[in-house]
Amino acid sequence: MTDRISIFRFAAPVAVLAALAGCGESPPLAPAPLGDEALAAVTADAGAPKDQLARQIDELFTKDGLGETRAVVLMADGKIAAERYSEGYDADTRMISWSMAKTITAVLIGMLIADGKLTLDEPAPIPMWQRPGDPRAEITLRHLLQMRSGLRHTEAGDPPYDSSEVRMLFLDGRDDMARWATEQPLEAEPGEKFEYSSNTTVILAAIAASALTASDDPDARRTAINDFLQERLFEPLAMASMVAEYDASGTLIGGSLMHATARDWAKFGEFMRNQGRSPDGEQLVPSRWISAMVEPSPTAQQYGFQTWLNRPLGAQGSEFGHPLFPERAPASLFSLIGHMGQYVLVSPEQRVTLVRLGHSTSTERPAMLQEAADVIALYPAR
Repeated sequence: MTDRISIFRFAAPVAVLAALAGCGESPPLAPAPLGDEALAAVTADAGAPKDQLARQIDELFTKDGLGETRAVVLMADGKIAAERYSEGYDADTRMISWSMAKTITAVLIGMLIADGKLTLDEPAPIPMWQRPGDPRAEITLRHLLQMRSGLRHTEAGDPPYDSSEVRMLFLDGRDDMARWATEQPLEAEPGEKFEYSSNTTVILAAIAASALTASDDPDARRTAINDFLQERLFEPLAMASMVAEYDASGTLIGGSLMHATARDWAKFGEFMRNQGRSPDGEQLVPSRWISAMVEPSPTAQQYGFQTWLNRPLGAQGSEFGHPLFPERAPASLFSLIGHMGQYVLVSPEQRVTLVRLGHSTSTERPAMLQEAADVIALYPAR
């Protein structure tokens, strides 16, 4: 009897495998062994299973259909948990922000409000708009921060040179970007409509310069902003690599052109996660300002003050879909997002900041974001 049972135990799995083979199916293949580069990217104290984390980060670099990942820095509990670069890039390579710069500009505005130099809910201090009868006088700093000024700013155009961003950055607006952006008429009542716009952020940058200096001299404006950002933000955060660009009028191109290493982008993300504090505990901007930055706009649940939020889309929805992944991470997650796949993803509940920099097309970004979500998912919410 014992021999018959043994034969059955041996024969049963063989029969199952034969049946599977007859159906044209194969047992699932084991994942390929991780290479040295993948394993070396993860620290010994990463706060997540090393092999799983190494594999998820490796896929950001090697999986087809995601575009080109050039840099990944993952912070967990305030420490580097993983760091990896593609060929030709390293920890000293400055990477362009594109629209990630917008969030830095919002912090700049928050500092000036805290200093008493600007007011959030009064008419924006743009002399051109304060002329009698000009409906743009109703636009506030809050409207600008939440991308609901109502100004005729079209971020994407068809053809591309019809876009307000392209015209401002490279064509008729390039020498005095803020003036070109402020001259545009209203297309909606201030506060009524969300319209993402790099022009709007340049207006905010110009307002910041005017709050710091009364001079119209380009060098004076550039110096005022640069010194302020260095002393109040970049130096306390040890973001030594940060280089910001200015137009010919001395206005910070605060919507798109800042350059820093992946590590320094991670430092800024951690500053946001820590409610505006530096690593040594100094409160660089009031914590209530960081809270306001990640509060949903009344016209776009996925947007705060120049910052993208992991909140479900509101009733208005979005013609471009959701920029993040609300079904896969806490609603408190927020992100700096830049053109062609630049991300600083910050999840306070999971105590992580993930920087992914590279080049992904609009069709590649959704799949790439899901891979990034796989990395973040390895850290439980607390």
